[in-house]
Parts: sequence; C-alpha cells; structure tokens
Amino acid sequence: PDRMDAATVQPALFDAVLRPHRSLTPFGFRLLMGGFVVVFAAIGALFASIGAWPVLPFCGLEIALLWGAFKLNFRSGRRYEALRLLPDRLEVAKVAPSGVAQVTDFAPPHWLAIELEETPTGNRLLLRSHGRSLAIGEFLLPEERVELAKALRAALARLRG
Repeated sequence: PDRMDAATVQPALFDAVLRPHRSLTPFGFRLLMGGFVVVFAAIGALFASIGAWPVLPFCGLEIALLWGAFKLNFRSGRRYEALRLLPDRLEVAKVAPSGVAQVTDFAPPHWLAIELEETPTGNRLLLRSHGRSLAIGEFLLPEERVELAKALRAALARLRG
C-alpha cells in the first residue's frame, strides 16, 4: 500500500508538531517598525536641519537593514518538525522555511532510544536506533526538550506494552 494510505489507516500513538517560538506578532512588527521609522526620520531631520544632509540615506539604510533582519527572523520561524509514532515506525519530518522536508523513519520503533544529552548550553534530544541518530527540537527551550522526551518515552512504553 501507498505510504499515505498506511498512515491514514494506522492510528498514531503520538503526534506532535514542533515550531520555534516567536513572540513578535505581525501587528507588533508593524508597530515596532513604525516606531523605528519615526525615530530615524527625526534623527535624519535634525541632522539635515544643521546641514548634515548626507546622514539621511544612512537613516534609510538602517531602517532597511532592520526590516530585512526581522523578515529573516520571521522566515526562520516557518520551519517545523513533525513527529508521528505509528505501530510500525516513528516518522520525523524536518521542514525547512522553504517548505522542503527531510523525512526520517525509525522502524521498528521498539528499538528506538530517546536520549537527553547534557551540553554546556543546556541539553540535546536525540533519537537513536540501529546505529543512526537524529537530533530533534533544537529550537526548543531545554525544559521543552525534557517534556518532549518524557512524552515520547511514555508513548513508546505504551507501544511496547
């Protein structure tokens, strides 16, 4: 059978989509950029009034660079990871901001080990099976990775019986 048909027939024992946290909403971004425009326009007008008009293009450049940096940040927020535990495998899809997905299957899931490695900056969540390993949730907070590891371990324990 087709992979999608098999996925729709088999019940998922664990299904999660992990997304990076973004605290700035699109409305907040527009307000923030509006504030920057007002401030830089005032600075540019002040310098232009005392005869230093060459400062004006640099004020515009600063606004453009800030806008670009925020847009890149928003773009990176479009990436996500989808985890789906089925009776015969664990599917991990890492989707880039461009929409390109890298799918990794761990089959059978009974051999899957979920390891939480301590690192100098926090921790790292690894899935290991048959000599392969995959880091997941790298954009999550350390506490969120601990919770994810607990949830995955509980789902695997239910699967193993």
